[in-house]
Amino acid sequence: MNTGTVEAPSTDRVIPHSPAEDVLGIAVGTLVTSFGLFLINTTGAVTGGTAGLVLWLAQTAHWPFAAVFALVNLPFAVLAWTRRGWRFVASSVLAVSLLSAFSLLHPMYIEAAQVNPLYAVLMGNLAAGIGLLIVLRHHSSLGGFNVVALMCQDSLGWRAGYVLLALDATVVALSALTAPFHTVVLSAAGVVVLSLVLVVNHRPGRYPAAL
Repeated sequence: MNTGTVEAPSTDRVIPHSPAEDVLGIAVGTLVTSFGLFLINTTGAVTGGTAGLVLWLAQTAHWPFAAVFALVNLPFAVLAWTRRGWRFVASSVLAVSLLSAFSLLHPMYIEAAQVNPLYAVLMGNLAAGIGLLIVLRHHSSLGGFNVVALMCQDSLGWRAGYVLLALDATVVALSALTAPFHTVVLSAAGVVVLSLVLVVNHRPGRYPAAL
């Protein structure tokens, strides 16, 4: 019997991304992240995560960011393979490769000598956080600390953003060994911006359609 009522659509239905959407999302996310890292690097500051660690190594040893980023992530790819499966590893390898490639793009087209350091660090970390969030939403990561954070989130229920914040603090502490005090302060402020983007937006169960 028709009672005249209309059932509300279920809010629990999970609509996964298609493979094409995942590839496009990873490409966009890594491009945005690489731009953010480019801005940060112009100031000599670092950010959190593996990217921040690689920035510090590249600045200290004068090594190319793209090559160091790819090499540093190899051990974490093995770790991810054992805990999260080959699909996650394959998408993460794609993300790391794209980020390494995109990092070579920006210096070719942008003259960054006149960028205000405070603006570069804050906006760079905001862009990096947004880009990383896009990558995470497409079942991928940028390797390194992201893998550790996601494993802690899956296994222990810890928010990925908080785990990354603790690891990021370690990277900032390392930068204090070689960078001026004001640059370290800028790095710390930038890490807070990036971490807030992840803490607020990447919470287990909040966006089931994208997890």
